Amino acid sequence: MILASFVSQTVEFFVKGGPFMVLLLLVSVTSLTVILLRGRALRESMVVPKEVTDAVEVLNPGDDLDGLQRAMRTHPSALSAIILTLIKHLNWPKAETLEAVQTRARNEVARLERGLVILEITTGISPLLGLLGTLSGLVGIFATLGGSGDPVVVARGISEALNTTIVGLAVAVPSLIAHNYFQRKVEVMAIEMESVAADLLAKCYPHGELPQVRKEAL
Repeated sequence: MILASFVSQTVEFFVKGGPFMVLLLLVSVTSLTVILLRGRALRESMVVPKEVTDAVEVLNPGDDLDGLQRAMRTHPSALSAIILTLIKHLNWPKAETLEAVQTRARNEVARLERGLVILEITTGISPLLGLLGTLSGLVGIFATLGGSGDPVVVARGISEALNTTIVGLAVAVPSLIAHNYFQRKVEVMAIEMESVAADLLAKCYPHGELPQVRKEAL
């Protein structure tokens, strides 16, 4: 009985919000979908797997890269893609290899940031849609009242018109928090990937422009 009453009140709340409430619901569903997908994609084990970083850490200059390559095949990730680019270009001079790695790293970071712009847009437009819905509701209220001016009717109408503002803010706040959290997480993982790649590059080129790894690993 309590659940049915709650559902009924919730439905009534959204219905009284008018057409702008539909837009806010669509925006909220989109935002929630992005948050769930990014939350899954930005897990550290999916981006910077510990097995790969450990394989780089135990390498010494001149070692073959078989162990590292096995770890990369077992744990495909953004870091593995960057390291694979480095390995493929080990027959190039160090400066050119570094440039190729940096290009691939930028591509991987851009891929990790995919969808965050939707959260940024949601943060901006949700309060505006809520305010627009409220203003639209107020215009309709005052146009309907005409000359009666019943304060009870006016108060009830204003209360209902504010529903969209409430929902707009309720959608914007989680979107803002998620956007900032994911953005910071991408930055931290990008720094970690850069550090691992730089470490591997230094071990592969310990004496300048010529790589020092065993032929069978190339």
